[in-house]
Amino acid sequence: PLSGVSLSAQPPGGQVALGDRLVLSCAVAAGTGPLSFTWHRGGSRALLGTGPRLELWHTGDNDSGHYQCRVSN
Repeated sequence: PLSGVSLSAQPPGGQVALGDRLVLSCAVAAGTGPLSFTWHRGGSRALLGTGPRLELWHTGDNDSGHYQCRVSN
């Protein structure tokens, strides 16, 4: 089983001005096998990216919301 899944943002707190860059990182403290990462916003099932990092280069109004990293093995 996976444990210790954490999310961090750069800049810290994840708040940016319009047009700025936001980097979200997902980390797993413990887990076996190859890990699969997917990123979603809010309750949406729409896939925003894969991998342990999600980079939003020029944030806009449509980028606001809560982001989720889902990890599976």
